[in-house]
Amino acid sequence: MAKLAALPEPPSLIDLRKRFLAMLPRVDLPELLLEVMGRVQEFEAAFTSVAGGVSKLADFRVSVAACLTAQALNIGYAPVVKAGTPALERGRLSHVVQNYLSAETYTLANGPLIDEQGKIGFAQVLGGGLVAAIDGMRFVVPVPSIYTRPNKKFFGRSRGVTWLNMINDRGVGLGAKVVTGTVRDSLHMIDVAFRRDGGPRPEVLVTDTGSYSDVVFGLAHLLGMQYRPALADIPDQKGWRIQDADYGILSRFARGKIDLEKIKRHWSDILRVVVSIYTGEIRAYDVMRMIQRDGNPTPLGEAIAHYGRIFKTLHILTYAVEEPYRRDIKGVRNLQESRHALAGKIFHGRKGEIYQRYYKGMEDQLGALGLVLNCVTLWNTFYMDRALDQLKAEAYSLAEEDVARLSPFVRQHINVIGTYSFAQPDLGPAGVRQLRNPDEPDWEDDILSTPFS
Repeated sequence: MAKLAALPEPPSLIDLRKRFLAMLPRVDLPELLLEVMGRVQEFEAAFTSVAGGVSKLADFRVSVAACLTAQALNIGYAPVVKAGTPALERGRLSHVVQNYLSAETYTLANGPLIDEQGKIGFAQVLGGGLVAAIDGMRFVVPVPSIYTRPNKKFFGRSRGVTWLNMINDRGVGLGAKVVTGTVRDSLHMIDVAFRRDGGPRPEVLVTDTGSYSDVVFGLAHLLGMQYRPALADIPDQKGWRIQDADYGILSRFARGKIDLEKIKRHWSDILRVVVSIYTGEIRAYDVMRMIQRDGNPTPLGEAIAHYGRIFKTLHILTYAVEEPYRRDIKGVRNLQESRHALAGKIFHGRKGEIYQRYYKGMEDQLGALGLVLNCVTLWNTFYMDRALDQLKAEAYSLAEEDVARLSPFVRQHINVIGTYSFAQPDLGPAGVRQLRNPDEPDWEDDILSTPFS
């Protein structure tokens, strides 16, 4: 099977991308966060105390934005502390972090962002929100911790963790989980899919090649989702048959035999396991460990694997024959890689390494990163939609297939480095920023491109 060639970019797409990038307002990340809080009222309201109370602190929004900035940019609190400003005093920020910011409140705050982004016209052009990709982003942890593992490929001589996160085809993050080291994503991906922060449950799950197993195929289908991992080494893939029939040129491929009797014998137990996962009574990770002993599946695990091989075989055949099927999988995986690149720009402090020793600290910090990523995605989606509306009003020729290839993860206009100001942005009577004129020269680009004498 030939490797997929990149789709050519027509001149109309190149011009559209250049034009709308020149239209997006420049913004500092702290001001972006404050603007999103002002636009999505439920976002700020999600940060309740550990006792469930709502904060009565003056300028509480500013304090939350400062704490999110410190954690998501990995710069610590010193750059955001401002003596003499009550909302940015060290004591206030410490109080807010300890009492109002946690993985639980991040989850509550993420839900309104997901819903708000899905209402925007540009997001709906990108996708229907029912296709999701799950992949891991690796972080080095240079301090001693029992929650890290070594891996020379990803962590060099240090140890690290994996941030297993899920996004939908509109680009918004639906949920995440911190995983020790670089264990197989297949052990955790079902949990990530069922521990969403918001949005509808995806109907299609996409992962990379190293994340799938026959058991995952079975559990995903029984839980009402289609599982579509990217596949490498297609010639080495093994297919499975039910009947003893002559499949012609596919006989060598379909050399496995599915044992329907084994599935029938364990069917009631399989259903009990699936219902327990669906209702949250048990984690899928615990199920995966329970049905495998020392790497070998138990009889129940074998039964689930045999069931999953039906859908694995259908997936391989479709993947090999239908190019659009492969391109759809590649497209949503590329979207997630773009989000990881944006995360790398934001999480730039301390060389992008995590200095948390305990799992709770890692979960809270990466939860803040995921929340800030969704704020940026929502902000970008909102202003990209306005830019597209303006281009339409100016009779600019817009092809829907070009708009669908734009990315909500553009980042050239967002500043994450320098002095961090948390002044409430003045958005005027309309409550939005003015778009830039794409036909006017950008003085910042001119300064950056002028060589120093």
